[in-house]
Amino acid sequence: MPGLLLGDEAPNFEADTTHGRIRFHDFLGDSWGILFSHPRDFTPVCTTELGQAAKLAPEFSKRNVKMIALSIDSVEDHLGWSKDINAYNGDQPEQTLPFPIIADAKRELAVKLGMLDPDERDKDGMPLTARVVFVFGPDKKLKLSILYPATTGRNFDEILRVVDSLQLTAYKKVATPVNWKPGDSVMVIPTLPEDEAKKLFPKGIFTKELPSGKKYLRYTPQPE
Repeated sequence: MPGLLLGDEAPNFEADTTHGRIRFHDFLGDSWGILFSHPRDFTPVCTTELGQAAKLAPEFSKRNVKMIALSIDSVEDHLGWSKDINAYNGDQPEQTLPFPIIADAKRELAVKLGMLDPDERDKDGMPLTARVVFVFGPDKKLKLSILYPATTGRNFDEILRVVDSLQLTAYKKVATPVNWKPGDSVMVIPTLPEDEAKKLFPKGIFTKELPSGKKYLRYTPQPE
């Protein structure tokens, strides 16, 4: 099935959206980007997801991340659905969200990006889009991909957390350990020699002693 792998460049597709027609690379500009797909408009799980995405839009904006959604219905349906999403959030039922929703009624883009869920189908027997999250860097290349089935809603707090990790590790020679949150200690990458690590991380490095005697668990405070 066609799709994107880590490191692949995002296709520069054109599409109609709730914010007008876009060309994807122009939409991204020099920003990071998140493209997340939804099985269908006016469905319960999707409504809760887009509601949470709208609430977190200012946090993603602070991180220079542009958000864009995709669903296999028309722009007209998207606009009507947006009213429900805003009402679900307790806001005025306006037909705009802080980010555009791509119209993909023919599923052409969903097929191209490998977003279809073979196990979930609509009343006509057509496959629905899975819940895909693509995170693209400013170089337009895929940095992270998460795939959920249509029946499982995503955790947008976790998506925000992984964006923080991706942005930190893109510019610093560190990795983030299990359950890391911004402000926690990070790990020095294994390929960085000890003398260079000491220069790069003046706040100090703590190495955990292990039975193997190998000094690969090296921690340091999160660099600025």
